[in-house]
Amino acid sequence: MSNLSDADIAQLKGHLQHASIACAERCLYQSAKWAAEMLNSFESSDENSDTEVESPMSESNDTPLHSQPGILDINPHEARLDAKDLHKYLLAKTFFDCREFDRCAGVFLPHTLPKIPYTSSTAPSQDTPRTQPSSSKGKGKAAAPGKSASLTNTLLNTSQKALFLSLYAKYHAGEKRKDEESEMLLGPADTGITVNKELTGISATLDEWFALRRVDQDSAENGGGWLEYLYGIVLAKGKNEELAKEYLIRSVHLYPFNWGAWEELGDLIGTVEELAAVLPLLPKNMMTYMFHIYQSQELFQSTQDLENSIVRLQMIFPQSAFLATQRALIAYHAKDFDGASQTFAQILRAHPLRLNALDHYSNILFVLGNRPLLSFLAQLTTSIDAFRPETCIVAGNFLSLTSQHEKSVIYFRRALTLDRSFASAWTLMGHEYVEMKNTHAAIESYRRAVDSNRRDYRAWYGLGQTYEFLGMWQYSLFYYQRAAALRPYDGKMWSAVGACMARIGKLDNAIQAYKRALVAGSYYEGGGGGSFDSGESGGMAGLGGGVLDPETLFQIACLYERMYDKEECAAYMELVIAQEEGVSSTRDDELEGNASFRSSTASAPDAAGNGFSGVGVTATTSKARMWLARWSFSKGDYQRSAELANELCQDGVDVEDAKALVRDVRARMEADNA
Repeated sequence: MSNLSDADIAQLKGHLQHASIACAERCLYQSAKWAAEMLNSFESSDENSDTEVESPMSESNDTPLHSQPGILDINPHEARLDAKDLHKYLLAKTFFDCREFDRCAGVFLPHTLPKIPYTSSTAPSQDTPRTQPSSSKGKGKAAAPGKSASLTNTLLNTSQKALFLSLYAKYHAGEKRKDEESEMLLGPADTGITVNKELTGISATLDEWFALRRVDQDSAENGGGWLEYLYGIVLAKGKNEELAKEYLIRSVHLYPFNWGAWEELGDLIGTVEELAAVLPLLPKNMMTYMFHIYQSQELFQSTQDLENSIVRLQMIFPQSAFLATQRALIAYHAKDFDGASQTFAQILRAHPLRLNALDHYSNILFVLGNRPLLSFLAQLTTSIDAFRPETCIVAGNFLSLTSQHEKSVIYFRRALTLDRSFASAWTLMGHEYVEMKNTHAAIESYRRAVDSNRRDYRAWYGLGQTYEFLGMWQYSLFYYQRAAALRPYDGKMWSAVGACMARIGKLDNAIQAYKRALVAGSYYEGGGGGSFDSGESGGMAGLGGGVLDPETLFQIACLYERMYDKEECAAYMELVIAQEEGVSSTRDDELEGNASFRSSTASAPDAAGNGFSGVGVTATTSKARMWLARWSFSKGDYQRSAELANELCQDGVDVEDAKALVRDVRARMEADNA
């Protein structure tokens, strides 16, 4: 991948240049920006050149765009239609740029114009018989085939570029009206089920267009995949996801450099298994390679292979902010918050005016509790563009960190007013409503978050936690399981599942979930967090270095006690107090009989086998020590009971109970000696 020849680099630059122009022509501005940024992220080779600009030697080796083979290969029929529609296309594009979407669509699709009300010149005369309305109605019904014929004629005589722009304008007009009908955010009319009413018409038009192109195969060649891309969007909005995948895959085969098509395809992939099933269907080129990296990051993968893949791509695009962002997000999902923060800081220094993904950077600073840097980031983004969703997220996170939750909600609502599909804003607003004890609004916010992005594990976890506050354990368990499915290596998710299982009486399942939490915790070093940590920092993972979470071990022990398995309970209580000084390889013999635990925590010791530093004395370890002291007393092991009780007296936890136990032990030992 990194050993591209000069010719390969030149061809890649040509494709990216064409992609930026072609996407901009079709008003796909985000895709055009992505292609232009990638085009300018190659290693600059002309900075130290002494060649004069006017010199013939200054001409680039890159072939001019319009003469590069394979980039603008459209058939003569489409070329003639493009030339014929040029003036009207320029008019339609200016309408789109001015956000006059209906006017833009009406340039090439006049049959979609709204009906004009009667005026004095169009109204029927007073002498018209009263039967005329019914007659007109009948004529309207009879005219339906004529309208279909008119649409067919329009589709056959309109270039694909013009048709795409017209239908894309209709789509945006429908989205705009949908937001207007929803009115105030989370208001009475904002139910989350308002639909884009233009989707049906767009779908019908594209259905007919594809049917015509199946008949006229010559006109179907080299369409660029743009209409397939738009049809994929429409199908996805209509919840026809499998067919949407087919059309988006067809689109990226026809034109791989439309990054928007890859993003839409990624939105339809919810699991690693689905990604593995889709990859063989994609074209074998660099864009698929880049999509694999992007989608793996979106699915919270953080493997060394993925890291190496980004490094290889960065050898080609060393100045790419996009690739650096993917690297930072991978570290973020792996809970390497310090590493992710450093990468984002480097991106910010290299691109100080770039706001993309700074909302994730603010999440990291929030988890780290870095108030000064988060304050600086909020001031910087506000000075650049105060009305970008990312800016509002950064400001909202800063206000949340300073416990100004009401003001924080205002900024998250502002972000959603600017873009209602901004899933992270819904999730963060749900967190703030939880802090404000407004569970109804929190649940609605989380639901809207998972509607926008079903891969947002924080929203699923938030729903579980909110229902747990309400005592609705079955609901809570369902949402925690969804979060755990998305984050199978996050101990906090499995601990939550285990707690709910225990609440509803499924003790065996609860024990298995807690053991899964112990295994998962060894994958992350963890970090700190606030009162409502949103799943950002794992509970047991925060102990770092592979140390087992004493609280999780204690919960497992308590579950075994509820199952009347005192021996297994005692084994786990021993493990709890062993975490004070760390688990040493020399203690393995103490758990010789506990095969179930050894198999479930096989990955816990470090590579050197030297064990781990402990967590010190905690309230949980003291409770485990007290339980073991009493259990030893009940078994008649007074020496062991006295040792544990004396340790409790020194720890300063449960001192009175420990002293009482010491007195009981001494009395019993004296009675036995007597």
